[in-house]
Amino acid sequence: MKKYFILFAVLVVVCTISYANRGGFENTCNPTKISEALKLPHNSYAKVQGKIVKQLTSDEYLFEDSTGTMTIEIDADKWMGQTVKPGDTVEITGEIEKKLNSTKIDVDTIKKLN
Repeated sequence: MKKYFILFAVLVVVCTISYANRGGFENTCNPTKISEALKLPHNSYAKVQGKIVKQLTSDEYLFEDSTGTMTIEIDADKWMGQTVKPGDTVEITGEIEKKLNSTKIDVDTIKKLN
């Protein structure tokens, strides 16, 4: 019985490690500017570096770089424990959402750069 317990414990550890090390597709698009992101078609993927200027709603923020500003949407689970202040430079990646009068990025990842 003890042998089976040890075997089971080893199996659980191996499965946990292999699951934790799973990778996935990483979009390797180069960072773009907000002025360029605003021209991208709906559902395009974008990576932008800049600063979050202010919070607009519970999950929408005003984001800026040297070429302009746009709205970004960051769900609570995307922060990954990071705290970002208005002066911090961040890199966001996400999907362009175009509506009748607006364009925003629905953020998939946010990474503090400084």
